[in-house]
Amino acid sequence: MSKFLKMIRNEKGATAIEYGLIAALIAVAAIGAMQSIGTKLGLTFNNVSNSL
Repeated sequence: MSKFLKMIRNEKGATAIEYGLIAALIAVAAIGAMQSIGTKLGLTFNNVSNSL
């Protein structure tokens, strides 16, 4: 019983999960930003190619 209570009081797992969620959120935001930039960059290269 004492091991079970010790496991419930342990907050290391909760902290690791929180850091994992923060990292996942940052990754999703970065992917969204890079997709937008990639689309705009592709259009820019196409415009330059057409102008040449």
